[in-house]
Amino acid sequence: MQPEEPQSVKLLCGVLYSDPETLEHAFRRLESVYGPVDYRSTEFPFDLTDYYVSEMGSPIMRLFLSFQKLMHPKSIARIKIETNAIESDIMVNGRRRVNLDPGYMDYDKVVLASAKYNGQKIYLDHGIWADLTLHYTKGHFDPYPWSFPDFKLGLYNEVFLEIRRLYKEQRKQGH
Repeated sequence: MQPEEPQSVKLLCGVLYSDPETLEHAFRRLESVYGPVDYRSTEFPFDLTDYYVSEMGSPIMRLFLSFQKLMHPKSIARIKIETNAIESDIMVNGRRRVNLDPGYMDYDKVVLASAKYNGQKIYLDHGIWADLTLHYTKGHFDPYPWSFPDFKLGLYNEVFLEIRRLYKEQRKQGH
């Protein structure tokens, strides 16, 4: 059997931020590189952990973006390197005020890119790992045992269902 090229996937980005002005700088940079955002979620308090508070301050909020242009899944390692560079470029007094977590969605899953190794992650390239985060089953997204605590709570299920709806429409239109 010959290998097949994968279908295009939907680029998305989880965003943590503590400074709205820096967040807007991040949005402009992301759109200049990846094209128009076609979905921006509501904001969620990010308060299940204080992991980022010493660097980012508080309160920290989370939101999700998806981008209009579909992509090849192999691009996610390069995109993670690029978003890390954006984070560095927009630091305030040497500290991140925005954390960008790019990933992608296909019909069946959400995969986030990570620069940190963990046992369930699969190495991609350039020091970046694929972290299988959610899987789609019977109308909703389910977490894995290793998924982040906020993902395990299902707080973002409606967000990911809407992004999946957009993705399905794009695929039907042949994008």
